[in-house]
Amino acid sequence: MTSPVLSVSNLNTSFLVDGKWMDVVRDVSFDIGAKETVAVVGESGSGKSVTALSIMRLLSENNARLKGEINFGGQNLLDISQQDMQKVRGNRIGMIFQEPMTSLNPVLKIGKQITEVLVRHRGMTQATARAEAIRLLDKVRIPAARSRLDEYPLSFSGGMRQRVVIAIALACSPQLLIADEPTTALDVTIQAQILELIKVLQEEEGMSVLFITHDMGVVAEISDRTVVMYRGEAVETGTTQEIFQHAKHPYTRALLSAVPKLGSMAGTVQPKRFPIVDMKTGEAASVADTADTVEHDKTPILEVKNLVTRFDIKSGFFGRVSGRVHAVENVSFDLREGETLSLVGESGCGKSTTGRSIMRLTEAKSGSITVGGKDVRHAGKSSLLDIRKHMQMIFQDPFESLNPRMRVGEAIAEPIVTHGLAARGEVRKRVADLLTRVGLSPSMADRFPHEFSGGQRQRVCIARALALEPRFIVADESVSALDVSVKAQVINLMLDLQERFKLAYLFISHDMAVVERISHRVAVMYLGEIVEIGSRASVFENPQHPYTKKLMEAVPVPDPARRQIRRISNDEIRSPVRAPDFVAPVRKYDEVSAGHFVQVQ
Repeated sequence: MTSPVLSVSNLNTSFLVDGKWMDVVRDVSFDIGAKETVAVVGESGSGKSVTALSIMRLLSENNARLKGEINFGGQNLLDISQQDMQKVRGNRIGMIFQEPMTSLNPVLKIGKQITEVLVRHRGMTQATARAEAIRLLDKVRIPAARSRLDEYPLSFSGGMRQRVVIAIALACSPQLLIADEPTTALDVTIQAQILELIKVLQEEEGMSVLFITHDMGVVAEISDRTVVMYRGEAVETGTTQEIFQHAKHPYTRALLSAVPKLGSMAGTVQPKRFPIVDMKTGEAASVADTADTVEHDKTPILEVKNLVTRFDIKSGFFGRVSGRVHAVENVSFDLREGETLSLVGESGCGKSTTGRSIMRLTEAKSGSITVGGKDVRHAGKSSLLDIRKHMQMIFQDPFESLNPRMRVGEAIAEPIVTHGLAARGEVRKRVADLLTRVGLSPSMADRFPHEFSGGQRQRVCIARALALEPRFIVADESVSALDVSVKAQVINLMLDLQERFKLAYLFISHDMAVVERISHRVAVMYLGEIVEIGSRASVFENPQHPYTKKLMEAVPVPDPARRQIRRISNDEIRSPVRAPDFVAPVRKYDEVSAGHFVQVQ
């Protein structure tokens, strides 16, 4: 039997906090064989990323302490000097991080960032390194590699930036590639491309991969063996097939049960709450089905007709308009009491701009937005303030949505005070009631945002949105940044509130499995236009537009038995930038079934 490429034995990592050493990773052990992919999976705070940083010796020696053994290439990486470790990093072990822009220098051209690795570790001349950099960009499927070598990172999309980071990691043909959440921030189609790329490159290069993620669908898609981490410990290790079919630890079972599975809603009409599983016992709590809250014969709360939002691109000394971003183009839909309409599509498709245009956070160019019979687009300042009582917004990042210097009770109270909805003596009682509604303790009102977890902060944002008792809420990627179990809790909370208060949601997301679970109706957006709209069942069970089918095919299936190397198109979403004199074509739609409309191609 061949010896493993990497062997981690009894790894312990501690951080110095307030003068005391705090254990973050405890007695973690695993091996990675030649050409093998091992996934380390767990939620935020489980210690999986710290394990990767420990292997790479990227933790500060001033406030981090490592014990145990990390054997690679016949030597313990914990015993060698920093100078020798620098020869290992980027040379024999490559690493890809979650956010490519933190790995790339924004003021250096892409070519320079690749060639400096080749010059340093492989001793190449600049001319040879440049030729090799072009070959590497070709290898990671970046089109027009030669011309793009002299561009800056900001000229690349998120998916293409991640490909550049992979090219840099592969520059020295490493034996081991560590990929730390490399697809978490990417759209589902781009995620599928990156996963396929890593698998193909692994076959071509014969390298081993340590893949760190919290997404069990990705684990099923890519890994041979899996290590499940919980609170700094490896609680279960085995082949990926064994883990998925015969999980033994309660936490593993809880992780698997919380994964939304595309197609699980087939044959059902109403949204369905996620099963909530106790992370300690693995036991599922009983969850009631949602009631039918939509009254289809009622007048819509929100009506959007022929909405157009464009952004001018100015250039030259005189700032002349050289082009326009057609972010939203002739979009129409309505929203009824107690209904969830989901807008889905990749980054840049216009779904968030649609939500911001409805809220008048972005000014639309034309079209109409009506809330409760009142014109939003042409409302004056006082009228708009009155209309906004009926519509609120929840954003993707709850930390950015909250003032870090303001206690959460003050943040929730602010809209109540601004709109004069309660006397000052009653405000604190209203805040306590709102915190209770979203499953938090009233005593938490005196805490600051940094004292909450990500899921708790999103609950605070929901409480603040509910403060004005709105008729509908625009939820813009409101759960995409959350761990899988927290995501399930927040979605269940949203469904509970919808049932209790007849709330309507415009749910903006690129997560197709979550959209299937929460929606009554679905609208698919591409290049600023709705290409397909209909009931959840009709869109998911009978998708008609090629782009809708592409989105669904890209969703990783949380079942290793159904794993396959899918030939995903490397095409990115096309640019919505048009010439100043561009006239958008008039689109036609076919009604393929009752209420199910598809754009004619």
